[in-house]
Amino acid sequence: MIDLKSMLLPEMEEYFRTLGLPKFRSRQVFSWLHAKRVSSFEEMTDLPAGLRQQLADECSLTSLVTERKLVSRLDGTVKYLYRLEDGNHIESVLMRYEHGISLCISSQVGCRMGCAFCASTKAGFIRNLTASEILEQVYAAGRDSGERISHIVMMGIGEPLDNYENVLRFLELVSAPEGLNLSHRHISLSTCGLVDKIYDLADRNLQLTLSISLHATTDGTRGEIMPVNRRWPIAELLKACRHYTDATHRRISYEYALIAGVNDSREQAEELAALLKGSLCHVNLIPVNYVKEAGYRQSGRAQIYAFQKVLCSRGVNATVRRTLGADINAACGQLRREAENGQT
Repeated sequence: MIDLKSMLLPEMEEYFRTLGLPKFRSRQVFSWLHAKRVSSFEEMTDLPAGLRQQLADECSLTSLVTERKLVSRLDGTVKYLYRLEDGNHIESVLMRYEHGISLCISSQVGCRMGCAFCASTKAGFIRNLTASEILEQVYAAGRDSGERISHIVMMGIGEPLDNYENVLRFLELVSAPEGLNLSHRHISLSTCGLVDKIYDLADRNLQLTLSISLHATTDGTRGEIMPVNRRWPIAELLKACRHYTDATHRRISYEYALIAGVNDSREQAEELAALLKGSLCHVNLIPVNYVKEAGYRQSGRAQIYAFQKVLCSRGVNATVRRTLGADINAACGQLRREAENGQT
């Protein structure tokens, strides 16, 4: 079956040409899928019935089944567990801010990066998501909430740059003027540090907000908790990041999950400030999420703010991430693991 929702408009125009149909029909279908965001061919009411049936016979429309939906009583954060058509599961998290509705989405089923503190990687890597499966998370959350998704955070299950071609296609689709028309400036992409792809992103100048999962100041510590560092150590990663800011003039956000006794000392704060001195950046300090198998503990509140104070005093802008959805364990990976273990 043809994955119609993953097609870019020129590709859809070419497909309709092979069917002997005029170009305007492809534009109608593209609008139904990406502007009106329907979930069936039957809803495309301005198409002839015969064409609707032909498309249904030859093409698939990616859909997600909401298996669980948790709503925080504290702040209205919504966590979705979706079942894919092959039975696998992914998660998305909808968060409400003063500036609009932000959706954290997944890019893979599982993850092969092996970060020690991350729940998403514990069950291993299953497969990449298609562009339409990534996109449908945005459309499904919009339909369910009845609100426009104004910001997207690619920080859910999976490493986006490890699913590079499908993520690039998603980015083109979600920003299409004939569709959702969401500016890349409203999209944040988080990576653990696939250096070759960072260089390629810089050359494409997509104007994304790039978030780097750094989490340590030395190769020894980072290599223990993030295996990717054995391939691309910190110096190589930061060199790529400087190239990205030089090429795009976009500020990079460095994610730093504070783990008690591992990476949260004053000395490590000083080291981080030295590493990032003079960079166009922001540091997002995150109390590490509890993962049973990892056994890591969150740094205490006083320790976190002392770490932030050191960075700010050295001229590095740093904030402590606001915790949303604490009562529903809104961090990605938990619901999927329960589903795969038959605990839902």
